[in-house]
Amino acid sequence: MKLSEFYWHRITPLHFLLWPISILYGVIISLKRLCYRLDLFSTITLSVPVIVVDSITVDDKGKTPFILWLVELLKGYGLRPGIISRGSNDNTGTPIAVTTSSDQDAVGGKSLWLAHRCAGCPVWIGDDRVAVAEELLKAHPDCNILINDDGLQYHQLERDLEIVVIDYCEQNIGNGQIIPAGPLRESLNRLQDVDAVVVNGKINHKFDTEEWASIYDMNLTRDIFHHNLDPRNCITPTELSSRRIHAIADLDNAQWFFDHLLSLGINAKFHTFADNHKFEKKDFQFPDTDIILMSEEDAFKTRSFTINNLWILPVEAQVDGALREYIIKNIRDKFQSLKLIDIMACPLCKGPLRYGKFKDELICQSDQLAFPIIRGIPVMQKDKARELSNKNETPSKHELY
Repeated sequence: MKLSEFYWHRITPLHFLLWPISILYGVIISLKRLCYRLDLFSTITLSVPVIVVDSITVDDKGKTPFILWLVELLKGYGLRPGIISRGSNDNTGTPIAVTTSSDQDAVGGKSLWLAHRCAGCPVWIGDDRVAVAEELLKAHPDCNILINDDGLQYHQLERDLEIVVIDYCEQNIGNGQIIPAGPLRESLNRLQDVDAVVVNGKINHKFDTEEWASIYDMNLTRDIFHHNLDPRNCITPTELSSRRIHAIADLDNAQWFFDHLLSLGINAKFHTFADNHKFEKKDFQFPDTDIILMSEEDAFKTRSFTINNLWILPVEAQVDGALREYIIKNIRDKFQSLKLIDIMACPLCKGPLRYGKFKDELICQSDQLAFPIIRGIPVMQKDKARELSNKNETPSKHELY
């Protein structure tokens, strides 16, 4: 049982001991941020835009689906995003790239899941975000925008946007206190200073949101299960009513997953495993079961073996369209303030680009391709690029910027 189940959702006599620690922790966090704002601590500005995506609660189940949505949004506009993250608590050394073949113990389940879902988007992890970002950009010179996952409190790396994702429910907000007295990593007042607050779930007006940054709604669609071996084979909750069901999750996903199954009217026997648990086939051997249910993220950890009666619940974020426009506008403004040829590389050959000012495009002379710049955003996709018909079409020096 999580410690939060004892006292994070209420006020107990134990809080007389916890409150002073929480106040001290909050003061330290605020002073650290103030020192960076006053330039008492130095910061690093990268050559590409940086978007911080984080949560101020210990449990942040909506953050990963939002990052997946954000990656697709950026790729849809022709950008080449990369993700930097802390990864596993055991990874405190050199920045490393995360691939689908990485060891889960070394990189962490969340980072491994992001690498699996975000095809074509490099994922790098490490304690030093600046070093991680620099190594990622060195290895992927075509990457032109970074998502700093879980980077709200890492102030050394400058950011262009701060987006905080909140699962607005009692389990996540709890008693509204900072750790260890409550489940918050920072005070709710911090939400006044970020650029956008993304809320998953109905806002409980127990807390005053009037002074917060602009709030955008997010809904997680998760009510259709598909078979582990055949994603086209789907089943609805009503079809599960007469089945003998077991549901499996690791500790990090158990609360929301089991609660959600109950909200769908699914009666199951619940089984919780430790965070980052390496699932084995023996974990799924139940004598009295027709169906086993898992979240998509947890089911990914079973890819090394086959479970014939495993059904998976995918989760997809549906985000307020106004946030999409807000993000793209800010990125466009950032790119317009940068010299594009200094931060862009050809996504195919990774070589340098030149700017053709007459047609507003970035030109790769090696691949004889011209990538368009549409409303200030470079579209770095081969299928959107214009082929230079012949070498005579390559712009002369006076046409290049």
